[in-house]
Amino acid sequence: MEEKPLKVAFQGEMGAYSEVAVYKCFGAEVQPVPCKSFQEVFSRVDSGIVDYGVLPIENSIEGSVNQVYDLLLTHNLMICGEVVVKVEHCLIGNPNSSLNQVKRVYSHPQALAQCSDFLERLECEIIPTYDTAGSVQIVKERGLMDEAAIASERAAEIYGMKILARDISNYPDNYTRFVTISKIDAPPSGNDKTSIIFSVAHAPGTLYNALGIFAKRGINLTKIESRPTRKKPWEYIFYLDFEGHRSEPKCAEALKELQAKALFLKILGSFPKAVVCE
Repeated sequence: MEEKPLKVAFQGEMGAYSEVAVYKCFGAEVQPVPCKSFQEVFSRVDSGIVDYGVLPIENSIEGSVNQVYDLLLTHNLMICGEVVVKVEHCLIGNPNSSLNQVKRVYSHPQALAQCSDFLERLECEIIPTYDTAGSVQIVKERGLMDEAAIASERAAEIYGMKILARDISNYPDNYTRFVTISKIDAPPSGNDKTSIIFSVAHAPGTLYNALGIFAKRGINLTKIESRPTRKKPWEYIFYLDFEGHRSEPKCAEALKELQAKALFLKILGSFPKAVVCE
């Protein structure tokens, strides 16, 4: 009996960088499932409609994707993998258009921000949309020669559009880290990371003491991110990534000690570390 391909949800349209991440995570035989929002990706994984979800969590230039961090808090899903995708933005127009005609540019707000220097030189109106590849679809449907979109080369190919300019990011080393979510995390690979969420009492030294739990065991922290609790003004929860699988003895000991000191602790999962650069 032939196995059905894995269904993997992502936010955006076909040709989005998130779709590239899906293929990079799961290979050519996967079935990508486009979604309009990050919430929809979580909901589809929650309900079992898809096997996995792939979501951007941070960009090397623009920083963290806060909405994804907030959804990881409110949903009972695990991070089971990560992948890093190089972002190579193109300005894309209709087949008969030219660069000097462009007066309006559509794209996701992060892509627009990442190409702000180029857009300033172009002296055009910028129009935020929900997705990079979706913006190419908008430009194609409108069919106007003075409109363009910022997206990937793959998006131009999928929609039969013309690349008017390549490599238009402010910085050439532009990478986005994506995480894979599912109902279970991954077994140890020997080269892992663990993600957690925790909060501590709003008092002097509590965060210092919490981080010291990892330092005294020689556990390397790779990222810490704070987000508002949304319960009391100026109080925060912390998202922490550290090296090692949560099943490893020193990691398990650290988490046990943190559990005793923290007001709240949620383990988001352990997963193989991604290769940073291609």
